Amino acid sequence: MGLLPHSQALQLQKVPKAPRLPFFCINSASDSPELVAAGSQNSLRLILHDSLESAGIDTRHARSAREEFRQQVGRLTQIHAETSITINRGADLARTALHIAAEDDSLVSHSSVPLPVEAFVERLDDLSMEFCSLYLPPSEAPPEVFLGNLDRFFYVHKGFCRTEMMSDARALYLHSVLTCRSGSAVMLSLIYSEMLKTLRVCGFLDFDAEIYYPSDFFSLPSGYQRQKSKFSDQPHILTAKSLLVEILRNLKDAFWPFQYGHPSSLFLRAAYAANHAFAPIISGESNSKSYGGLEMASAKAAQHRLGRGVWTNARFGDMRRALAACERLIILGTELEELRDYAVLLYHCGHYEDCSEYLKLYQSARMSAPYIRNEFEEDVVKKLEARVNLILAEKGWSKQTFHESFWNSTEPW
Repeated sequence: MGLLPHSQALQLQKVPKAPRLPFFCINSASDSPELVAAGSQNSLRLILHDSLESAGIDTRHARSAREEFRQQVGRLTQIHAETSITINRGADLARTALHIAAEDDSLVSHSSVPLPVEAFVERLDDLSMEFCSLYLPPSEAPPEVFLGNLDRFFYVHKGFCRTEMMSDARALYLHSVLTCRSGSAVMLSLIYSEMLKTLRVCGFLDFDAEIYYPSDFFSLPSGYQRQKSKFSDQPHILTAKSLLVEILRNLKDAFWPFQYGHPSSLFLRAAYAANHAFAPIISGESNSKSYGGLEMASAKAAQHRLGRGVWTNARFGDMRRALAACERLIILGTELEELRDYAVLLYHCGHYEDCSEYLKLYQSARMSAPYIRNEFEEDVVKKLEARVNLILAEKGWSKQTFHESFWNSTEPW
């Protein structure tokens, strides 16, 4: 296995070592006992905001939005996390989604004012009130009529539609979906559920309603009476936690800086990018026989963009928002693979010590996991960890002064 020269690696301006930041808030809703155990025994840091601040970028609004996200996630008990999104318990899902948008907006726009979260909450309430004034059926109308009117109001009168163009970031954030009226299935489901909850609180909804979350690429989320649900409907019910996970993973997929390569694994895409740009991570692998010219060229191009400080591109991801999505998934406490994916991004940013710590945490937690999902991926993780250890062992690498920060780009697009 070849050693990655520190002179060629992407270097992210070092974050001061003291004080050590607290590790992610593993909340009680985590469905991974291994992740909970790992989080309680380790003190690692989430580096994005501090690394940006050390590069001279104002992160006040991003930090504030992240803290609001943490507080909302902290309200998700294990019971609340597995509760349908149509039931108003635990976290305020609309506000949580808006705080996700507010953080990313601050990271991208560098605006001097934060995203007006409360204004968009009011816009959600206005949707429900407009339905009452235009489409509310008589009180004796059956549930099918009520929900049919709600569908017509939402999809016909207001013109909300579904898009699966994940390259369009507007479909992935609640505030922009409310503005453009075009969004992903999970965003439409969230807005629909917020209307149902508001109508119930106001006394206009007197039966238990559920939302059918489609698994295909074209159907629209729609409401139905819970009493008439079937066992086959269970996989199509969004819980509070599954909704947040879906929102964050959509963002992670859309902004992953390595958009080409392995079709089902973001981690392998990033590992392959390092593999093609520098010495191989995967032993015995030949670039010429394992990959075509497109994959090799795109991997090298991704490294070149990141090396120049081009952290975002309309079609090639956004390192800041990818890191932010990974960090929020870790806070949410989902799956161990989130630690691994975050680590490989830290590797590409030159945060080798933090990358090593996350890989160790992942490997330690994986030891207590009931089974290994993908042995090939686990082998790549071990190779990556060995490479990072070699980099850290290289004499004097950490004592260098980096004159060009990863984030310092006057024209990041």
